[in-house]
Amino acid sequence: MKKLIYSPVFLLFVLFLFGANTIIAQEDDTKEHFKEIEGKVIDAETNNDLIFADIVLENSNISTVSNSDGHFTLKIPKTYADGHIAISYLGYEKIVLPISDFEKHLKVKLKPVNTTLDVVQILTTPKKAEAVVLNCLSKKSSLYSNENTLMTAFYRETIKKRRKNASLSEAVVQIHKQPYNNVKSDYIELVKARKTTNYKRLDTIALKLQGGPFSNLYTDMIKYPEYIFTPETMPMYDFNFDKSTKINERIIYVINFKQKADITTPLFYGKLFIDAETYALTNAVYSLNVTNKVLSSEMFVRKKPRKADVYPIETAYRVNYRTKDGKWHYAYSNISLTFKVDWEGKLFNSTYTLNSEMAVTDWEIAESKLAKNRSQVLRPTTILTEKASGFSDPRFWGAYNIIEPEKSIQSAIKKIQKQLKRT
Repeated sequence: MKKLIYSPVFLLFVLFLFGANTIIAQEDDTKEHFKEIEGKVIDAETNNDLIFADIVLENSNISTVSNSDGHFTLKIPKTYADGHIAISYLGYEKIVLPISDFEKHLKVKLKPVNTTLDVVQILTTPKKAEAVVLNCLSKKSSLYSNENTLMTAFYRETIKKRRKNASLSEAVVQIHKQPYNNVKSDYIELVKARKTTNYKRLDTIALKLQGGPFSNLYTDMIKYPEYIFTPETMPMYDFNFDKSTKINERIIYVINFKQKADITTPLFYGKLFIDAETYALTNAVYSLNVTNKVLSSEMFVRKKPRKADVYPIETAYRVNYRTKDGKWHYAYSNISLTFKVDWEGKLFNSTYTLNSEMAVTDWEIAESKLAKNRSQVLRPTTILTEKASGFSDPRFWGAYNIIEPEKSIQSAIKKIQKQLKRT
């Protein structure tokens, strides 16, 4: 239980701010060897944005996801200029489009799929949801990659005070993903990091997320089930079936889970999306029960001002997997943590939201060896903002895929630049 409660997924530092400099963002200008396409993914019936849709260059491992506005960009090596882009989203029909369709910003409309089960599917549906989850967790050796994999990934952290962005950190990392059938932990090598911060919006506090990319990597509950489902915690949950859905023409079981009413330790609740044929986990969306302020604060806050009470009021986690050649692998995860800061003697409190996301943008089977630059290997205790050195070396970023920033992040960077020019 202790490993669950104090897992690195939840490590957070709340520190005093003693002073810092704001860095100007620069534009990426490297386009020599890549073609960049962009678009927006929406529901064909409602025109609502589809967030976290998968965008994959066919016959390659190059990919990205749509952002919180449904937008995406994808840098494609010019050798793939005649290729196709596959766009998929849970509960919608997959669509494949030629790259030539993206000469201009393209609005991609996905149609919801019919999820009505036929008689055979109804008869073969398991009776106990918990049994499906246990079966899913037991498949790590057969359904997930058992080879050393080198993954290139894009990672982003943002901090908002109320609804306004105050800090942005981004990094390209290489994940040395260990085989799923062994107990070795993955390690992460930092390739490049950059940041920009408007500390005036943070007032007298600087929030720092400890763990950085590791926090997102540990949401891979197939590789790291000890952070959510263990033999000790499984009996503490209730599981039940929700309405099934589809992805890429495959039936997906949707299983709800939450802690039992008599359990007081903060545990999780949410949904698991499990392939009905193979029992592979395709997606998971979940949150932590933070109704107990004292216990949940102990799980997150490692340091804070003496005259402030800091506690989480909302958490949200998401992990997505992709499949290729019959093997599944970690593809994307998102973490959102919202905190209240109550100062002694002050009438009003402050609300801060920390969001981190990481997307695997390319990968390859690799030999088992240590990173070339050992000094760039991150630790689970790393604070990324202390590794980043401003929005510098813009040419470097041109060769890497990123998650398109949402409009509010883009506007925040522009406002910081304007403030600097005025001063």
